Amino acid sequence: MLRGMTTVNFYADDLAAARDWYTEFLGTPPYFAVPGYYEFRVGDYEHEFGLIDGAYRPQRAEPGPGGAILYWHVDDLAATYDRLLGLGATEYEPITTRGPGFVTGSVVDPFGNILGIMSNAHYVEVLGRE
Repeated sequence: MLRGMTTVNFYADDLAAARDWYTEFLGTPPYFAVPGYYEFRVGDYEHEFGLIDGAYRPQRAEPGPGGAILYWHVDDLAATYDRLLGLGATEYEPITTRGPGFVTGSVVDPFGNILGIMSNAHYVEVLGRE
């Protein structure tokens, strides 16, 4: 059974530029670094967000962004979305209401990865119980 997200990895051909971009966006440098990999701790549960040298990217049949979209809960969806665009990300999916208490948006970072953000009522409810 799935128990929780542990690590999400993004790939970047210019790993140093990706490290710098995510350090700016997240407001903190990576806590772990080895050749070809940087890792950040993110959010209330210190989930792991990794950046991997693009040379290790799995081969895809079609070029462009793809794969699963992991949505990160944010407190101010519009401000976070605008900030990402201001830092050079491009719109992948506009801010979209999915249902009461669930609003999403996603961007493509400057390195070709899809970054999903979400206002999620369930996340806030679970966090409040702890």
